[in-house]
Amino acid sequence: MSRLDPASVVRAAPLRRWLSTWRGPMTLRRRLVLSIVALAVGLSVLIGLVSVLVVNSILLAQLDGQVDSSLQRAEAQLTVPSSGSAGFGSDGGRGQSPATITVITAGTEQYGARVGDDGRFTDLSTAIADKLAGVKATGTGGKAVTVNLGGSTGSYRVKAVALAGALNGQAVTVHLAVGLPTAPVTGPVTKLVVIIAIIAAAALAASIAFALLTVRYALGPLQRMAETASRVAEMPLDRGDVALDARVPEEDTDSRTEVGRVGFAMNRMLGHVSHALTSRQQSENKVRQFVADASHELRTPLASVRGYAELTRRMGKDLPEDVVYAMGRIESESIRMTSLVEELLLLARLDEGTDLVLKDVDLTRIVLDAVHDTHVAQTGRRFEVSVPEEPISVQGDAMRLHQIIANLLNNARTHTPEGTEVWVTLSRDDEAKEAVVTVADNGPGIDPAVLPVLFERFARADSSRSRKAGSTGLGLAIVQAVVHSHRGTVEVSSNEPGAVFTVRLPLEVAPAPEGAPVDLPAPVETRS
Repeated sequence: MSRLDPASVVRAAPLRRWLSTWRGPMTLRRRLVLSIVALAVGLSVLIGLVSVLVVNSILLAQLDGQVDSSLQRAEAQLTVPSSGSAGFGSDGGRGQSPATITVITAGTEQYGARVGDDGRFTDLSTAIADKLAGVKATGTGGKAVTVNLGGSTGSYRVKAVALAGALNGQAVTVHLAVGLPTAPVTGPVTKLVVIIAIIAAAALAASIAFALLTVRYALGPLQRMAETASRVAEMPLDRGDVALDARVPEEDTDSRTEVGRVGFAMNRMLGHVSHALTSRQQSENKVRQFVADASHELRTPLASVRGYAELTRRMGKDLPEDVVYAMGRIESESIRMTSLVEELLLLARLDEGTDLVLKDVDLTRIVLDAVHDTHVAQTGRRFEVSVPEEPISVQGDAMRLHQIIANLLNNARTHTPEGTEVWVTLSRDDEAKEAVVTVADNGPGIDPAVLPVLFERFARADSSRSRKAGSTGLGLAIVQAVVHSHRGTVEVSSNEPGAVFTVRLPLEVAPAPEGAPVDLPAPVETRS
């Protein structure tokens, strides 16, 4: 069983990290860099290959010319006597370059020699002579061939010619082969390959640096557009008065370029969106002002209607029974309508950031009082409360915080059957520096289709049941508005059976500026 070398793992870690950066989708930046680098590498390889082939061809042609000249000189100096071995005369080797190899084969006789540095022939080994003797004769105008003679001799460019002669009185064909070393060709070509490789490596590094800088400069406007879009995406565009002043820089909006046209179009789009948001906010402000004014103006006539109905009902001893019943219904509906108007007025004030008096309040006492009040008013359900021994204090409006707990308890009372158990728990989250209030029950739960809109105004899980119970559909909307005005959050989860409402309030909250609208956070994702 082989063991893994820890050192190899350490060496491979940077490579894995580098490779991990290239995984995933192929970005435009990566495509451009790879394209530029691939083009530079391709051109370098092509130019280098062509240069090597051309230089090699030129040097080889020059060498072949030298071989042809050497063959002609050797042919002129060749002597084949009528008896004895074939060879050269007394001036054999004259004019031949050093390292020139000549092999003469006449019948069964063979002579091989190499020109030394002093210009004289020295004998060749039989193995080398046999290799050159096997070269096909093509004549002085033929094509030379490359023969690897092995050992320290190396490769030679060889050309051979067949001549008619006589040896020992017999007509024979004399095979003359002459060769020159290929070192004058392979040496310069090898140096050229090394030089081209060095230049290509330098060109590759330069192309990578150039590609990175060029692509970074070219994609800079797109990066700035993406940053602008990200800033816009982080803005709460769905609520409040939004100052959409984010724009693409002017230098990136030149309509003469492709990227500039995108930046110009994006600025136009942001301008239209800003205008639309301003119009939307003005419309919402008008609606809120109308609701606030209407709610305020309706309070007095509703109080009068309620007062006269109550007075008529109490003084109407001699009135018919149906008239007394009608007066009672008028009084009841006026009370219900007064409650609706008060809740609408409260929501309008909360939207404007008013109607809150922040101070240190004992949240423990508020929870206990709210549960006690609900228990006294409703005896058909069982309420249990759990609070810590140490009181929990928060900064907030005591009356509105009491209204949060009361509305959640009233919601449980309205939408659960008699005999339902309701648990109210108060705790402290020291890590988040928040007070946590949960109201849970073992009732029938909440329809998952209703959960996303549960905190919206006039939202009802069951319209007929809600109206029968006298619900206005504003209780949970008020809970959310009051919680958000205290910079807190409210969530709801529903299981089978039961529902759980969780309210989180910061232990210390900075009040909103006077007259500023409540910055409601994004809708909480509910879970079913």
